[in-house]
Amino acid sequence: MDLPNIFTKEVATGVIDRINQLTPSSQPLWGKMSVAQMLAHCCVAYEMVYTDKHPKPGFLMRFILKSFVKKMVVTDKPYPKNSKTAPAFIMSSEKDFETEKKRLIDYISETQILGAYIFDGKVSHSFGPLSDNEWNNMFYKHLDHHLKQFGV
Repeated sequence: MDLPNIFTKEVATGVIDRINQLTPSSQPLWGKMSVAQMLAHCCVAYEMVYTDKHPKPGFLMRFILKSFVKKMVVTDKPYPKNSKTAPAFIMSSEKDFETEKKRLIDYISETQILGAYIFDGKVSHSFGPLSDNEWNNMFYKHLDHHLKQFGV
């Protein structure tokens, strides 16, 4: 794995411990989202795996995503601060901190319990089939980026 393996109990627990350091009054070091919006934003990646809440992109958009965005998302290269995000990930309404925190922790736990082998070759909502390493990088990098944004 290029990044810490979110599919292992140790790494998933470490990420959850960082989430548990957040409070409703945690402030970002950069960006515009509140802490509750950030937690909801992080849930979107998991919603795309576990729910039908988000419509799948059409052929042209999928081609663009696979050709130009995928390599930024599934590699170990960190996201730059204040980078653009897809419309589904934009949180404009207020969110409930405790609700979003629980949802995110539940998604991380469920993913870890299912394990890397379930994700190896699984088709991504936006990028087509991904290896377990690509899924790991996508999940871990996004969580790590936003937890650092809030200083944990």
